[in-house]
Amino acid sequence: MGILDTQGRIFDIQRFSIHDGPGIRTIIFLKGCALRCRWCCNPESQEFKIQEMERAGKKEIIGRDVTVRDIMDEIESDSPYYDRSGGGVTLSGGEALCQPEFAAAILKACHDRGINTAIETTGYAKREVLEKVIPHVDYVLMDIKHINGEKHKEFTGRDNALILENARYIAEMADDMTVRVPVIPTFNDTVEEIRAIAKFASKLPKVMHLHLLPYHRLGRDKYTGLGRDYALDGIEPLPSEKINTLYEAACESGLIVQVGG
Repeated sequence: MGILDTQGRIFDIQRFSIHDGPGIRTIIFLKGCALRCRWCCNPESQEFKIQEMERAGKKEIIGRDVTVRDIMDEIESDSPYYDRSGGGVTLSGGEALCQPEFAAAILKACHDRGINTAIETTGYAKREVLEKVIPHVDYVLMDIKHINGEKHKEFTGRDNALILENARYIAEMADDMTVRVPVIPTFNDTVEEIRAIAKFASKLPKVMHLHLLPYHRLGRDKYTGLGRDYALDGIEPLPSEKINTLYEAACESGLIVQVGG
């Protein structure tokens, strides 16, 4: 079986994105994630199983099984935009590393066609998974959510020891890597916490950029549609003054910092 016949499970394909890597990109959203972040704006991505979600009064089936060939047919239709903008394909989720064979096959197929590749990742995966996937990625966008392992586990369901270890490994292995920090009230929105994350990121090889991603509630209705409670109900987005203060703290690291990603 060739790589084009490799099968995996996705829940969305988003075209013409300009926020998930350089240039104009096509984002492939894969099903499944090992983390359960309280603020996750794609809760329908967390379970690998195909689900039903209510949206705008209608039931939707979330998740479908496809082959790499199916995806490449759609990707290649956007090739003119990649060529003109320096864009390409980004794997997102969920967590693409939860489907390593499928993720690696998509990335290889893109490289075979000269298409730039990127991945958005939590970094929560075994070393052999990283060895399988990362060599086929041109640009890594990796979340570092907290330095304190206990607080990380409280808000995401997982300790961060493996994530921080993998951040060092991925940074050495990747061609280009940017660290992203979802800035969440009550979780990591103090100057000390952001400063600690930025300091850690600044010591990673080849990492020059850090993106602060302010908390929003755009995925809140999805929890209702899935019959789930939203854990951060009542938490308001941070005011711009607070974001500016955290931005200045992150800049102390010497990294190139931006708000948004």
